[in-house]
Amino acid sequence: MLWIIAATFLAYTIFVMWFSWYKTKGTDLTSSDGYFLGGRSLTGIVIASSLILTNLSTEQIVGLNGQAFGESMVVMAWEVTAPIALILMAFVFLPRYLKAGITTIPDFLEQRYDVRTRQIVSVLFLLGYATVYLPTVLYSGALVIDSIFSLTTITNISTFKIIFFISMAIGIISCGYVILGGLKACAMSDTINGIGLIIGGLLIPFLALFALGGGSLVDGVGKLMTANPAKLNSIGNHSSSVPWTVLLTGLLFNNLFYWCTNQSIIQRSLAAKDLAEGQKGVLFAGIFKIFGATFLVLPGIIAYLLYGGALGNPDMAYPTLINDVLPIALSGFLAAVLFGAILSSFNNVLNSSITLFTLDIYKPIFKPKAKDDELVKIGRIFAALLAATAVIVAPFIIYAPSGLFYYLQEMNGFYSLPIIAMVMVGFFSKRVPKSAPKIAIVVHVILYALSKFILDEINFLYVLTVLFPINILIMIVIGRLKPRETAYELYDSKVVDLKPWKHAKAFSILIIALMVGVYTFFSPIGVAKAGYDYSNMSLVFFLASLILIGGVVWFWRNTNKKLDPIPKETIAKKVKPELKQESI
Repeated sequence: MLWIIAATFLAYTIFVMWFSWYKTKGTDLTSSDGYFLGGRSLTGIVIASSLILTNLSTEQIVGLNGQAFGESMVVMAWEVTAPIALILMAFVFLPRYLKAGITTIPDFLEQRYDVRTRQIVSVLFLLGYATVYLPTVLYSGALVIDSIFSLTTITNISTFKIIFFISMAIGIISCGYVILGGLKACAMSDTINGIGLIIGGLLIPFLALFALGGGSLVDGVGKLMTANPAKLNSIGNHSSSVPWTVLLTGLLFNNLFYWCTNQSIIQRSLAAKDLAEGQKGVLFAGIFKIFGATFLVLPGIIAYLLYGGALGNPDMAYPTLINDVLPIALSGFLAAVLFGAILSSFNNVLNSSITLFTLDIYKPIFKPKAKDDELVKIGRIFAALLAATAVIVAPFIIYAPSGLFYYLQEMNGFYSLPIIAMVMVGFFSKRVPKSAPKIAIVVHVILYALSKFILDEINFLYVLTVLFPINILIMIVIGRLKPRETAYELYDSKVVDLKPWKHAKAFSILIIALMVGVYTFFSPIGVAKAGYDYSNMSLVFFLASLILIGGVVWFWRNTNKKLDPIPKETIAKKVKPELKQESI
């Protein structure tokens, strides 16, 4: 029956390729806007699909379900709380990004601070993508594809070689999207893959509930709700991977970086045809994140009730469910959908990487007068080299110790908080100088590194809770001690219409209500049972962190009042900043 799986897999994959080609054949790919931002023509549905598919990968689908298998619904926090950051993106970040007409986050940082800040942040992004994210996406994706098609068993080829060959196939196809079609081709493939992911993703828990109920969906739901209520508890204590005390602090700061400043994610929003469509896309993605827990977390809980301790490796929970509950005729379809998720994560990050390299490093440092067609050509060459590097590195991850991916994700904390801090300070202050972000990065790296040695037993989300306000405070203090001579004013590029979506506020209220409802349902107030005690120290830490954050906000407002209002003759004119040519 393997030929049935292969046939449906190929049919769906080829259809997605044709759809992407058909939708992008009229796009101008010789200009930087056309190639890197799809001609600033993306609509809300396309943006939402691309955001979701860029975010989702096999690592997340398999990893979160594995965590739920080993822990409880507490891990749904990574999904269900993300809409808070997306709402802030829609109302605070996106309007300013589109007003400035930027192509990348470092582009804004140059406008606000200087070219050196832009280049430092671009290098940090590229190092993170090249050494951590892209190889890991290939590795985890290859494992899932191998699991569905049993390639290692059929071919009798080593896992190392299988991972290399699958990674190479993903790399080649991704380069085809990125090199030949640019951002728009990636976004269009995400649209159709997004529909497939929703259908295929929801199919697994639906069929798994049938299996749990012995062929009855009603009995399956009943057993899910009553067999082990502690597994349904989403309110974590201090020993949980996501304690409740960090939901509105450390986890929120982490989400703000990811959904509001991470170039590989927000590039889809920057390509919006106008602010209204951009807000639609961001908020539609927020709704999806709430219900994404149904196939990113619930299958892990169902797998625990089905298999108990029979699975030695929690990460095998989702692949085992696929093999046990999915009909053979649909296996190829789901494999194609998961392949699309792998492809999406890879090619969207690849697209963002070449955007950063060509516009933030190559042009300003090596060839300031480069024309658009030359930038596109260089971007394509860089894409091929970056993909080849990721393909070569991916198989070697098999020799890494257990838990490496979580560790590497934690290592992103070395640069994530300073970036979100410098963007926020850049938005809401006029006098913080160009030296502030550089000092903040150095101090943050030192403090975060010390926390790894001194506080190695402490959840890194607690560390983020404390360090983010410190980053903000450092920049504000520098701005007070040595303010810039002229006040910064956000440049209005007039690239797109900035009229907001008329239903944005009502839609955001709906999102928050749903989020609170989901948390209430999966809590001791609802269907869950608390399987552990809640320490009073957690409450003390939560209140202390709120006091720290509130103190920084008060100091910030007080500082701005002392520096402003500023005499009109000292305010920088609202013209597009002259971009100085400096080297790193």
